[in-house]
Amino acid sequence: MNLHKLLTEREAQDNPIRVGLIGAGRYGTMYLAQARNIPGIHVVAIADINTERAKGALKLVDWPESAFAEDIAGALATRSTTILGDAAELFEADLDVIVEATGNPIIGINHALRAIESKKHIIMVTVEADALAGPALAKRAEAAGVVYSLAYGDQPALIWELVDWARTSGFDVVCAGKGAKYLSHYHQMNPDNVWENWEFSKELTESGQLNPYMHTSFRDGTKAAIEMAAVANAAGLRPSDEGLTFTPGDVEQIATICRPAEDGGVLSNAGSVDVMSSVTRDGDWIPHNTQEGVFVVVKATNDYVSGCFQEYPWHPDPSGQYAALYRPYHYVGLELNVSITNAVLRGVATGAPEGFYADVVACAKKSLKAGEILDGEGGFTVWGKLISAEKSVRDGALPVAMAHHVKLLNDIPEGGIVRWEDVVIDESLNEAIQLRRETEALALDTVPAS
Repeated sequence: MNLHKLLTEREAQDNPIRVGLIGAGRYGTMYLAQARNIPGIHVVAIADINTERAKGALKLVDWPESAFAEDIAGALATRSTTILGDAAELFEADLDVIVEATGNPIIGINHALRAIESKKHIIMVTVEADALAGPALAKRAEAAGVVYSLAYGDQPALIWELVDWARTSGFDVVCAGKGAKYLSHYHQMNPDNVWENWEFSKELTESGQLNPYMHTSFRDGTKAAIEMAAVANAAGLRPSDEGLTFTPGDVEQIATICRPAEDGGVLSNAGSVDVMSSVTRDGDWIPHNTQEGVFVVVKATNDYVSGCFQEYPWHPDPSGQYAALYRPYHYVGLELNVSITNAVLRGVATGAPEGFYADVVACAKKSLKAGEILDGEGGFTVWGKLISAEKSVRDGALPVAMAHHVKLLNDIPEGGIVRWEDVVIDESLNEAIQLRRETEALALDTVPAS
């Protein structure tokens, strides 16, 4: 790709990529920590409703005071950076790319639409928005002649890269996935007991620095489902309607576990996604586990290739027919510029939905009664379960991203999937609902890839 050379040429021409960042949270801060060390990059503006947080992020990464401007015009003229309390200005400015990193799916969809309408490339860090309506957003971006992309550094884009590598090399993809810690009671986790299921110190959990709702979604299965939905939709893979298995295993067992059930694995079908647990069902950490890593499992195309699996460090299964390629790390926002550069200088995404294959639906954490208010991802009422888009649309299942602050009309048993007809939907979310309906319409048009 030689992206660095392309960036160096832009720097020499004094024509840097002009970046607008929305959201100065963890991901955005990690990108800012690298941005000033990259040639050909100009972070023009950072938009965050909490401007003090944005200022704090820049201070945290040693952003020089001399590099601040009062407004976007000044930032563009002096190659400095301004802080905004409202993202609206970004869509009117002379920028090349918008990075959406708010973490809010409804707001994320709105920002993506505004970026697409103003002919700006969009890097969607808010994977929750991608899981909800990414396929429709990608279609709109394509029609507008701009790039809609997953964010490199986050696991979905890195997994997609492995899938792309495998197919480019002539392999059929059997499974794509990642590692995560999982125990069977995690689906009932809530913000009141979340810290019992993490390894943080008491001082840290009581400091107020950590968000209990966010960390609940990281462990109750929701975040894993959202990320694997993004992978499935970008790679044309079909998940099991029973959800992710979270089967315990180590790096050497990836290809043994993530192969079809008919061959001794856990997959209901080839061409799927799954997540492996880094701990046993008793909670013991597995040596050489897959935590933080990503992988792809492929099948040998002939006996010669099967022999190659044995000769090189491919982590094959006992039959020698399946093998895994594994990346043991992801560096989140520190790697984001790979997406930005690919979008602006090459016109390609580091993963983007090519159809609607997988969905994350609201599943009851406990028995719910009519009249209760659902509190969405990482809350007390529902967790996000990964199922096929076909089943989701057929059953009228409610996406977990739409299960925020909505009233239940019907009782839902523990483990039951909430449907659209079970809730009162906020009609003020018309734009998000429209994009969601556009996404659902694609479910019948998508055929899984291999």
